[in-house]
Amino acid sequence: MSSLKERMALIEAQAARMGKETYHQTGRKATTPRMQYQQECSKVVTLEQAITRSGLKDGMTISFHHHFRGGDKVVNLVVDKLAEMGFKNLHLAASSLQDVHKPLIEHIKNGVITKISTSGLRGDLANEISRGLMEEPVIFRSHGGRGSAIAQGDLHIDVAFLGASSCDPLGNACGYSRSENAKSICGSLGYALPDAQYADKVIIVTDDLVHYPNTPNSISERDVDFVVEVDSVGDSSKIASGAIRDTKNPRDILLAQQAAKVIINSGYFKDGFSIQTGSGGASLAAVKFIREEMIKQGIKASFALGGITAHMVKLHEEGLIERLIDVQSFDKVAAMSLKDDSMHKEVSANEYASADEQGSATHYLDMVILSALEVDVNFNVNVLVGSDGIIRGAIGGHPDTAADSALSIIVCPLLRGRIPCVVDEVTTLITPGSTVDVVVTEYGIAVNPLRPEIAERLKAAGLNIVDIHSLKERAEKIIGHAAPLPFGDKVVGVVMNRDGSVLDVIKNIVD
Repeated sequence: MSSLKERMALIEAQAARMGKETYHQTGRKATTPRMQYQQECSKVVTLEQAITRSGLKDGMTISFHHHFRGGDKVVNLVVDKLAEMGFKNLHLAASSLQDVHKPLIEHIKNGVITKISTSGLRGDLANEISRGLMEEPVIFRSHGGRGSAIAQGDLHIDVAFLGASSCDPLGNACGYSRSENAKSICGSLGYALPDAQYADKVIIVTDDLVHYPNTPNSISERDVDFVVEVDSVGDSSKIASGAIRDTKNPRDILLAQQAAKVIINSGYFKDGFSIQTGSGGASLAAVKFIREEMIKQGIKASFALGGITAHMVKLHEEGLIERLIDVQSFDKVAAMSLKDDSMHKEVSANEYASADEQGSATHYLDMVILSALEVDVNFNVNVLVGSDGIIRGAIGGHPDTAADSALSIIVCPLLRGRIPCVVDEVTTLITPGSTVDVVVTEYGIAVNPLRPEIAERLKAAGLNIVDIHSLKERAEKIIGHAAPLPFGDKVVGVVMNRDGSVLDVIKNIVD
């Protein structure tokens, strides 16, 4: 057996051949092979190097996620670099796009981006596209539909650029950080997971490069080709901006109370029920009323699903909801809960709402509360195009949850200002009426004729059940008939159904 001195000499010789000094002559460790190896890892490169080595070419598809929402910095950073490098005719496939992505307008005009696939558009970018900015129509898919399209190859991603709150040099990434240097936290990376799994090349963009291993991780090193460290990937304070809001509006509170009464008297409000709520003011307020009744009746929920908010985290911490299934953390409280609570589970878009996944969570969902821009007399819902014909929202998981849940509840006012929300025919069909069960307004509750048993239960509870046609007529009596929108002949958007078929098209609005 060799002596300790001989073994140490062998280790030093091996380390020298690898170019890694491990010990001083005194035997005291100077720099560990692990740390130095991480610093030299071939995956850690600059953004330009990552793009070049990915093999990206003109005409290919690049993808992004929107978990930083209004605080996202990755899309603009990457597309600016692609423009600088001379790329053209790229297909940008983002899970959703926000107001902050206004700079894409110039990249569209310059031919860097010629095609977009997304769940939603907002702000100036949406305004310009609604007026015919792009030659090719934007393809709109629900979150579940996007996951399915990626998995089936209908949406093939060549290079995915995925922002992460922390990542180690080998690519283990997540939406939070366990280091003291955390700069940006977004929580769940659920909408990025299909991209990481199926894209030809995956580039993680992070502002917190941590030591290996970064565990627990959302994205595994085995799916990652390159890691790029930047100054900032997102502003966490803006995750909860936009549609996510608490409300003190008396009308929203009234709607919330009525929605809660529908749930409580629906027949599905019993121990072990499951629920998802939207991010609108009335939907969030409804949670507070449901909580009071859960405490009163001693009822607990098995899980809450979807975009998780601080409201749901509170109910979970109080023991009223057993588990949280999180595809998107809607605020920092939810993001921190995901980091620290083993009963708060992160899921991919496919596990959340894919129609093709037998085990997707929406298939086991009892009740969902959703908002709407418009509902028509056939219970069809529009959540994407405003009453002025401008794209101003996102499909999200709206049609996924409505189709799969046992009870889907749409909450919307009869009027928004001088605009009717209950109409003869929706401007753009997003969620088919056959999947919508109840519409709650401040002037009454309409139940889909396909669900007579729900109508009977709600009537027995003393709720004001009305015919949906009467709601439309009441709106018309107040404000009259709306003038037809000045749509042109150019198709600026195509709305895809969950099964991959075309559900509707969006025409350009003419000033």
